[in-house]
Amino acid sequence: MKTNSVTLFKEAYGKFCIPAINISMPEQIHALFSTAQKMNAPFIIQTTPVAREYMHPLMLINCVKAAAKIYPDALFALHLDHGNEPHIDSAIESGEYTSVMIDASHDPLEKNIERTKRISHRAHLKNISVEAELGVLSGVEDHLNIEEENALYTNPADVEYFVKEAGCDSLAVAVGTSHGAYKFSGGKGLRFDLLKDIQKRVPDFPIVLHGASSIDYEEIKRINAAGGNIKEDAKGITEEEIRKAIPYGICKLNIATDLRILWIRILREYLQNHPDQLDPLRPGIQYMQELELLIAKKFEILGNTNKTQLYKKHI
Repeated sequence: MKTNSVTLFKEAYGKFCIPAINISMPEQIHALFSTAQKMNAPFIIQTTPVAREYMHPLMLINCVKAAAKIYPDALFALHLDHGNEPHIDSAIESGEYTSVMIDASHDPLEKNIERTKRISHRAHLKNISVEAELGVLSGVEDHLNIEEENALYTNPADVEYFVKEAGCDSLAVAVGTSHGAYKFSGGKGLRFDLLKDIQKRVPDFPIVLHGASSIDYEEIKRINAAGGNIKEDAKGITEEEIRKAIPYGICKLNIATDLRILWIRILREYLQNHPDQLDPLRPGIQYMQELELLIAKKFEILGNTNKTQLYKKHI
């Protein structure tokens, strides 16, 4: 069952959080829909421009549509993450996406507002909601690579002005998370003072956390033991921080790196332990099984399990 991100946020605000899972391969789609249906957990499935270019938008979207038929009780929204205008135009015209993100966070404030406002107007004509971003996260996400010293915390005063002028439906803010596997390198964690101020200025407005994977240290060690070279000082957002952030209006939490780490660990160990095997389905099956466990844990932390029934009246 497909719905709009804004609909999901209305029920979730201040009580639980909707997980937004970035996908780029069929195994991830299977595991996500399967887990969500079993746990009656609403979710957002996200595609980035890089994932769309890797699989082709038609193939990616049709994989999602197939999963919706295989798991008919799964409640989800389909979101374009970190979009630019060409990909946003394609997503809007496809008629399949229920929300899009315009990432103009690297532009000056007024330019960000101008680009976001233009996309908001066009998307709203087709009942598609819009996520924007204010403040620049450090780290790596697909083709993005932002140096730590250039990362900017979101100014709460700018949030109030931005939301009023840009017409977006939700806003990603920079309050301490970062993209990729190297999170919180400064050791400061989430800035709850900023979240509190933002909520005070834009009450009841859905706030989004990007770069919110947890980064399991044991997984990193296993990757390196199987031939990887991932820095072992990588640090993600903690379960305690996630739970503490939800009452401040965090309605959507993006998760991508944890899925990648799990896949790389399984693939590296499989290749190391089975040098005589040629069947790529075996590590794929293992990945889906372990990914279901990972996703189930995320759902429990975010408190969105057994919440699908809350949305029956909206569907």
